[in-house]
Amino acid sequence: MDEILIDGSHGEGGGQILRAALSLSGLLLRPVCVEKIRAGRKNPGLQQQHLTCVRAAGVVTEAGVSGDHFSSDRISFSPKTITGGQYEFDVSLERGSAGSVGLVLQALVPILAFAGQSSSARVHGGTHVAWSPPYHYFDKVLLRTLSMMGLQTRSELNTWGFYPLGGGDVAVDIDPVDGLKGLRLIERGSLKNVTGVSAVTNLPASVAQRQRLRASKRLSAEGIKPEIEEIDAQAKGKGSFMFLLAEYENCCCGFSTLGSKGKPAEQVADEVVDQLMRHHKSHCALDGNLADQLVIYASIAEGETSYTTSRISEHLITNLWVISQFLSINYRVEGEATGPGTIEIRGVGLKRKSG
Repeated sequence: MDEILIDGSHGEGGGQILRAALSLSGLLLRPVCVEKIRAGRKNPGLQQQHLTCVRAAGVVTEAGVSGDHFSSDRISFSPKTITGGQYEFDVSLERGSAGSVGLVLQALVPILAFAGQSSSARVHGGTHVAWSPPYHYFDKVLLRTLSMMGLQTRSELNTWGFYPLGGGDVAVDIDPVDGLKGLRLIERGSLKNVTGVSAVTNLPASVAQRQRLRASKRLSAEGIKPEIEEIDAQAKGKGSFMFLLAEYENCCCGFSTLGSKGKPAEQVADEVVDQLMRHHKSHCALDGNLADQLVIYASIAEGETSYTTSRISEHLITNLWVISQFLSINYRVEGEATGPGTIEIRGVGLKRKSG
C-alpha cells in the first residue's frame, strides 16, 4: 500500500497535523510519512509530547516507525493492526517534560475505539498545561460528546500535573465500537446549568476562593447561577486553574484557563467567564475546541455530522485538510476563520475489522 505523504508545515503547521495523521493512519492501517514537522515553530520537530504520540500510536498499532527521535522533522509510520489491551505511556520519561496528557490521548482514543477488545490507556505528564485541552475538558466535554456518537469511555484523574513539573496521571477505559454514528448539533437548546472547578496546588486556598467568587459574581450579573467547586489539587509545584462547563439541552461546552506568576486570581476568572459568555452570546452549539476535535470522528462516522460552532479555528481547517489526504469525504464549512459557522461532514462509515 502506497505511503501517504503529509506536509507538516501546511496551514497552522503545528503538532495537530502529526496527531491527526497518526490517528488516521492507525484507523485505516495506511502507512504515512509526515515531513517538515512543526517547521514554523521556534522549536521545530518532535518535542517530547509529539514523540510520545508517535511511539504510543506505534505500540497500539504494532507499527514500523522511523524518525522517532527528539527534534526529528520527519517520521514514517506503517501500522499493521489495532491491538486493544492495557497500555501505559509517560510523556516525561526521557526529559522530565510536562507535555500534555490530553494531546497524547487525542491521538490514541480514536484508534483504540476500533480495537478488537476493550482497552485501558494510562498516561503520565501534564494534565493542565497551556495550549492543550485540560483533563476536565477531555472528560466532561469531548468524551461526553463522543458518547452521543456511540463511543463509551470512562476516565479518571489520578494525579494533577501542572507546568513545568508535570507528574500528572490520567487513566481512560475505551470500549470498542463497530462504528460511529453521525451527530447533528445545530440547535443547542436552552442553558440548563453552569458548573465548574477552581483549583490550586501549593498556593493559598484563598486564591481558589477568589477565582470562584469573581466568576460567580460576573455570571450572576448575566442571570446565570453557577456551581463552582474549590479544589486543592495536591500536585507538584505551584499552579492554579479554572474550568467552567456550560450544559445546554442538546450539548455541552467547556472553557478554561491557567493561572501564572503575577496573574491575579480575578483575571483567571475573568478570562474563563469571557470565553463562556462569548460562546453563549453566539447562540451556536459547540465551542471552537470541540468543533475542531470532532472532525476526525465525523469523517469516519456513518452518515452526516453537522454542527454550529462559535469559532472556526485554524486547527479545524487544517484537520479537514489532513483528513482529505486519507479519505474522500464531502464536507462544507460555512463561515469565516475565527468566526462562528456551520460544519457539515459526510463520513465514510468506517467499520471495525473482525478477527
